[in-house]
Amino acid sequence: MRISLVFFLFVMTLSSQSSAQTTKKPLRVGVVGLVHSHVGWILNRAKKTGDPDIEVVGIAEPNREVAERYMQRYGLPMSLVYSTVEEMLDKTKPDAVTAFNEISNHINVVKLCAPRGIHVMVEKPLAVSIDQARQMEALAKKHKIHLLTNYETTWYGSNHKAYQIAVKDGAIGPIRRIVVHDGHDGPSRMNKEFVAWLTDPVTNGAGALFDFGCYGANLATWLLKGERPTTVSAVTLQIKPDVYPKVDDDATIVLTYPKTQVVIQASWNWPFSRKDMEVYGETGYVFTLDGTRMRVRLKEDKTEQTAEAAKTDAPVTDPFDYLAQVVRGETKSVDDLSSLQVNMIVMEILDAARRSAKEGGKPIALK
Repeated sequence: MRISLVFFLFVMTLSSQSSAQTTKKPLRVGVVGLVHSHVGWILNRAKKTGDPDIEVVGIAEPNREVAERYMQRYGLPMSLVYSTVEEMLDKTKPDAVTAFNEISNHINVVKLCAPRGIHVMVEKPLAVSIDQARQMEALAKKHKIHLLTNYETTWYGSNHKAYQIAVKDGAIGPIRRIVVHDGHDGPSRMNKEFVAWLTDPVTNGAGALFDFGCYGANLATWLLKGERPTTVSAVTLQIKPDVYPKVDDDATIVLTYPKTQVVIQASWNWPFSRKDMEVYGETGYVFTLDGTRMRVRLKEDKTEQTAEAAKTDAPVTDPFDYLAQVVRGETKSVDDLSSLQVNMIVMEILDAARRSAKEGGKPIALK
């Protein structure tokens, strides 16, 4: 009888846990802006019915033509769209917001969401300046909200496998050099509302320097476990001034640390799209070629080895599932690629790089 009772209680506990998991409500998500080309990421999720992780409850976009175009493209009703962020927040009461507007307006999203206790995930980079980033950080801490930054490369299994090899396993020895290449052949062929703000130094902060330089700064800060560089140097070019008259379209950023150097090559002038990285240690190296393909050579290897990473090598393979987990307390965002802690350092780097470029590549010391 006693064994039967124990077994009964065990079964009931499992049943209760299973029931709790199946009745978990999806995170209510609001979308701010449709002018970032990455917005298709969240709109594809909005099309899903019965999504257990997120539910898109409202979209704030003042440009009616843009809104109608996107709603038609993704088969979504215009009833989701509100003309102002305030109206969307007040009428739909989201748990979190994803920002796909101009980088310069990220701060306004946080100003509206933080006092309401609404968590925020912005597209990279966090802000257009370190001053704006610090204001956003202060609001997030004051109102106890999560403020996350989304990068496409955060969800690459190859980057996480490289981190495992280089940092967790220490298989290549102390990291001595990181080289990151990011970019494509230019945004001029993309939709007009995206290009308009992306090629404006006020709304984007810079050109390729911010647009693609942020990826390398993010990955390097993560790989070096939150260490801040001692100096930041940058040189920018306007290779196509007739196409991008207001901003740089090519940038090289050099970060120095006591025993490590990082080179970030960001450009709108690559002959093809690329997001790849080289991590060199004292005794070996690991290269990521894209989201899955890798090349590795360790101390005992006579030749270079090819390797393959899976999406599951990343702890979470989608930014919105990650957002839901962070808000629910199922995972912590402290020193990972999306964290505020890491992205405040990214903003210090970008801000210093912009100043250095204006001074002809003069090294800027971070205090």
